[in-house]
Amino acid sequence: MTYKEEFITFMVRSGVLTFGDFTTKSGRKTPYFINTGNYKTGAQAAKLGDYYAACIQENLPDGVTCLFGPAYKGIPLAVTAAASLYRNYERDLPYCFNRKEVKDHGEGGSMVGYKPQAGDDVVIVEDVVTAGTAVRETIELFKHVADVHMKALIVSVDRMERGTKDCSTLDELREDYGIAVYPIVTVKEIISFLHNREIDGKVYIDDEMKGKMEAYLKEYGARK
Repeated sequence: MTYKEEFITFMVRSGVLTFGDFTTKSGRKTPYFINTGNYKTGAQAAKLGDYYAACIQENLPDGVTCLFGPAYKGIPLAVTAAASLYRNYERDLPYCFNRKEVKDHGEGGSMVGYKPQAGDDVVIVEDVVTAGTAVRETIELFKHVADVHMKALIVSVDRMERGTKDCSTLDELREDYGIAVYPIVTVKEIISFLHNREIDGKVYIDDEMKGKMEAYLKEYGARK
């Protein structure tokens, strides 16, 4: 299997990718849900880093200064991705993340880990972007840290849903900030790979679920 197919299987087995009837924060009724909070073991964290690292290596084989993980979910993602990049590809990239509250003692400031410098090429590591709020806050935060270049955003899954415009939230971020965005997988890749495929003896996306997911994308998906 490709790393993308392995990642989809990994999400299902970890209980992170589930199917049924859910309601998102925006009030949308959705037939599937992605909860990265269900990753909870060292083995899962190590494997998760491998998939992020594979995506970074494939799309950004060079020209990256550091990885940034937005607090809070992005913190372990940036750390495990950096560890996997070193272990699997011998790329020793520094990482950093932000505090929710600025520290006024010790080393002080809002950043932990590597201290970004002017001209750095920064890659944001996130889980699933819905409205893009954390990414926009990150870009605003860095205006007060250093004059860096936000090179790319890496996310686990592109839900391919409309944001405030006709395009997807990820495309909005591309248009608004000129930032490249690379998902490990898209929802269409999930549908294609899991349709009528057994994972540990169970089919998660049968014909009925495939129809529900495609109907959801037709209603809420990006129109351009």
